[in-house]
Amino acid sequence: MKATAIVGILLIVLGVFALAYQGIRYTDRETVIDLGPIEAQTETQKTIPLPPILGASALAAGVILLVASARKHA
Repeated sequence: MKATAIVGILLIVLGVFALAYQGIRYTDRETVIDLGPIEAQTETQKTIPLPPILGASALAAGVILLVASARKHA
């Protein structure tokens, strides 16, 4: 399998992931109080948004790379 085909498949997978989830969520922990043995923390869920145009662009680029890779072999 050529490198362009592998990159194309990876872009398709990443594009579908970006379109399906529309963002990356993670939990941020912050210590509010730290008095010796007493400690209080807060957990905040944050999201890094992924615009749909990013997912669509990655998907389209992956398809183009796969088609270009297949045409080279034919």
